[in-house]
Amino acid sequence: MKDTLYEAEHEAFRESVQAFYAKHVYPNYDQWEADGQIDREVWREAGRAGLLGMDVDEQYGGGGMADYRFNAIIGEESNRLSTPGFGVTLHNDVVAPYLNELATDEQKQRWLPGFCSGDLVTAIAMTEPGTGSDLQAVRTTAREDGDSFVINGSKMFITNGILSDLVIVVARTEEDKPGSKSLSLIVVERGTEGFERGRNLDKIGLKSQDTAELFFDNVRVPKENLLGERGRGFYHLMNNLPQERLTICVASMGAIDGMLAQTLDYVKNRQAFGQPIGNFQNSRFELAEMNVQAQVARSHLSAMITAHNAGELTAVEAAGAKMWFSTLQNQIADRCLQLHGGYGYMNEYPIARFFRDGRVQSIYGGTNEIMREIVGRSMGL
Repeated sequence: MKDTLYEAEHEAFRESVQAFYAKHVYPNYDQWEADGQIDREVWREAGRAGLLGMDVDEQYGGGGMADYRFNAIIGEESNRLSTPGFGVTLHNDVVAPYLNELATDEQKQRWLPGFCSGDLVTAIAMTEPGTGSDLQAVRTTAREDGDSFVINGSKMFITNGILSDLVIVVARTEEDKPGSKSLSLIVVERGTEGFERGRNLDKIGLKSQDTAELFFDNVRVPKENLLGERGRGFYHLMNNLPQERLTICVASMGAIDGMLAQTLDYVKNRQAFGQPIGNFQNSRFELAEMNVQAQVARSHLSAMITAHNAGELTAVEAAGAKMWFSTLQNQIADRCLQLHGGYGYMNEYPIARFFRDGRVQSIYGGTNEIMREIVGRSMGL
């Protein structure tokens, strides 16, 4: 079936994204993997190419296109050859909605031009060493002191943690209220006294992505850096999680397409017992089944993106889809690696990086166990 989600303007945009990745990302990615982080200059190149802040108002340097399909194209292409370490989807899909929807005019003027140019790399600091997916248990505090908030605490597993210039910090501002009414979002800027970055964490995969610990020791931030309403941070987070989880589904779809293409090419060319291994029934059946799964996934993803653009994608639907897509991605990674045989275990073959990088998909954005809880509770269980 022909996918009718994307129109001509989207496919033209896809060509520009592919050209950008071919020129600026793929040739440098192995070095970034070795370095443990992305070269900052590629962020500025992405800004010049119009790949940052597509839905940000044009007056701030954005694309002015409130259409998630453009975001989805970047998400697909950044995963098609397993190059998700360039944290552009976190920047565009997760952080941008907070700045677009919650920032004051003054904050937008301060932050959005740099956001769109790539001069300001962004991150969001939710997870803490002892909280994981339980956001209501956040312990980082932001105590009011005159015209400032004073932040104390630490965060863990923060994407773009080393390179980030703006960090949206989830902190407890209302000590006398329950978790859902005690949190606020406060923006901390690079160079603020007491704000320190810890280790660039050594991960199984996503080696080029600077995932870090962050520490806040009496970090004094002006009240003008409060993002959204005080005490409504949990609500703001819940409102934006569906798009974050949809972005994970998009990444899974891009990776699935890439893995199948790589594996199909491999089995057509790898010889065993005097013939291509793709001629064996097992190879045909495995790839046939995965191809059908990918078609089903693509149809479901298109429906979700359409619903999201219409403002109709629910938190429960996004949670269930995140669970399903990330599980499918990891299943297909395992099966495709097996079809490569011993070579699939070698880092020189792309399937090895797909296998490593995809494992985290079922963990971040809320673990799949939490996604099952969300769906189960919606069923009255």
